[in-house]
Amino acid sequence: MADVEADTHGHLRTDPITIRHVSLEQPWIWLAAGWRDLWRVPTISLTYGTVFFAISVTITAGLVYADLLYLLPPLIAGFMLVGPMLAVGCYEASRRLETGEPVRLIDVTFVYTRAPAQLAFVGALLSLFFLAWIRTAMLIFAIFYGIEAPPVPELVSAFLFTYKGLSFLAVGTAVGAVLAFVAFAVSVISVPMLMRHETDAVTAMAKSIEAVRRNFWPMMLWAWLIALLTVCGVATLYVGSIITLPLVGHATWHAYRSLIADSGPN
Repeated sequence: MADVEADTHGHLRTDPITIRHVSLEQPWIWLAAGWRDLWRVPTISLTYGTVFFAISVTITAGLVYADLLYLLPPLIAGFMLVGPMLAVGCYEASRRLETGEPVRLIDVTFVYTRAPAQLAFVGALLSLFFLAWIRTAMLIFAIFYGIEAPPVPELVSAFLFTYKGLSFLAVGTAVGAVLAFVAFAVSVISVPMLMRHETDAVTAMAKSIEAVRRNFWPMMLWAWLIALLTVCGVATLYVGSIITLPLVGHATWHAYRSLIADSGPN
């Protein structure tokens, strides 16, 4: 990955950025830093979380009304695939806090990025991951249950207390975990990187993968913490996500700043 700027002859000059090694304790430090940022700008952060709370409740209500509640688990899992793009506003808020700039709602709603086309490419790729997961989840469901889903009142018992249901969950979880790992690896720092550096999407994703490869266990802990916070947000009927979603977003900015040796322009 490289920052790009013109030299005295008008040619592009690149300044390489290297990936740092971090300790296993570092994800907890990122989370603590994200927590501080959340409460430094609580109006911005909680407004961000409330918007997604409202969207989540609306989608769930629509699924209940259409008798499609069985689609909710794959949709929740799929949300984690595109989450890095949805948290861009939180990254910007933390960046502004770091540099002492004012943090206003308009600033985190319409975020200036140095490589907008490349960031859009990563967003499109993550959306493809999401669509691939939904299609795959539907296929797995059809293999186990055919085209008829169990009645909504029987979903929990059908999934958790039958051999077929447990097998379905095991296969679905394994396939989802592979897709989630790939999406996490390519996006964990590439999205904030493309906000602040004029580089191409492939290079940014390669650096993101390198960060995961060189810091495998700390990054697996970070992925587990993200998943845990997401589950907690959902388990509280989305109320907890008002806090957990912006918390993860703020913390991800600090993960990005910690993982690269030269964060380039702020």
